[in-house]
Amino acid sequence: MFAAMFPAPPIPAFADDRRTTTPGYLHYEDVDQLGRLLPIAIPPTLGGLWRGAVTRHPGARSTAAVGIIPLLTRMTMVATDQHVRVDRPIETRSGFELAHDRDPAGAVSKLFFNAWCEVHATTGRIFPREPAGPLALAGTLFAEHTFTRPFAAADQRRVTRLDAPGYPDIPTVHYPAPAPATAMDAPAGASWLDELADDAEPVQLTLDHTDSNQHVNSLAYIRIFLPAVFRRLAAHGRSLRVRSRSIDIAYRKPCFAGDRVRSHVRLFALDDRVGAAGMITGDDGKPRCYVRVELVA
Repeated sequence: MFAAMFPAPPIPAFADDRRTTTPGYLHYEDVDQLGRLLPIAIPPTLGGLWRGAVTRHPGARSTAAVGIIPLLTRMTMVATDQHVRVDRPIETRSGFELAHDRDPAGAVSKLFFNAWCEVHATTGRIFPREPAGPLALAGTLFAEHTFTRPFAAADQRRVTRLDAPGYPDIPTVHYPAPAPATAMDAPAGASWLDELADDAEPVQLTLDHTDSNQHVNSLAYIRIFLPAVFRRLAAHGRSLRVRSRSIDIAYRKPCFAGDRVRSHVRLFALDDRVGAAGMITGDDGKPRCYVRVELVA
């Protein structure tokens, strides 16, 4: 995986029925004015994996038939500094792997559907104009999904065996899943610039923040958190001529239209780079997600 400020598992070798290559195009808002892909543009490209491999896989079909669903619990996305053409095609290379984790006693505690993708985009820029070149790596994504029975009773939602044709009962790969709260830690070697504090502006969630899964979309939290980060940068007198280059977000509890949330932010520095970490909470003060972001000029 492309070297990043926030760690993520390396891309493994995928079985043929667990990988796909998908052509596509970017939107204008996916690329900044210097022609660099934004991290938040990467997750939607994973849709090619779901449509091209997952929905056709017998294991995915059989687990869904018995109510076992992989729910998104963490994403780590990284954009490179490559200049790309927003008006030319991209190619997304993606795949998935099943894994398990164990509790301190050695018993299987969780099962995971982990997905990776690489976005390769056409090199060059619209302005200042650079001719279109070959495809080059523009961004990467690791997406952790935890298998659960979301529609079962609360005490029956945890999944420690799949017991469905097409998938192993317990995947052989061990994935030591990091705790969600690690997504608000400063990266190794960084120092905090201030204390965790509430952002001044709460956000009222509406149907515009939701998707067909009947709750707030996973990317909406990033769009809420980033303005709070920029307000904190401005309060410190730091330049706002920056962009996000990498984002790590872990989800704890879904939000719904009508909820109100607030960001809590603190800044860190690592060498010549600055970033922010924190969480988004509901009116009850409980975390809905943890987020950290690397910023570059």
